[in-house]
Amino acid sequence: QVQLEESGGGSVQAGGSLSLSCVASTPFVETYAMAWFRQAPGKDREFVAAISWSGTSTYYADSVKGRFTISRENAENTKKTLYLQMNSLKADDTALYYCAAFGTYPTGPYDYWGQGTQVTVSS
Repeated sequence: QVQLEESGGGSVQAGGSLSLSCVASTPFVETYAMAWFRQAPGKDREFVAAISWSGTSTYYADSVKGRFTISRENAENTKKTLYLQMNSLKADDTALYYCAAFGTYPTGPYDYWGQGTQVTVSS
């Protein structure tokens, strides 16, 4: 059973930072690309960032490039975790952020999704 659980969301003022995590409790997740998406109220879900299975390749949406950093922990005997470090946050970054796994690098489609974690940026 594939389980993706996000955490780390919250409220922050514009210009601030947040760090999101996604723990993947499923076998073989370390052999697949993973990604972050987000969905703002009244808008479609959009791609944010992706990372290859090895972590050696990353890809970002233009809107977050230079401000967000995606990374992952794949080491044996550790929790397989996907991260998103978000700096210089803007009000437009306000959205529900989703972790995704088992998909086509970089922008998908992805087969499995977490429940999401809310990020709210006040201006």
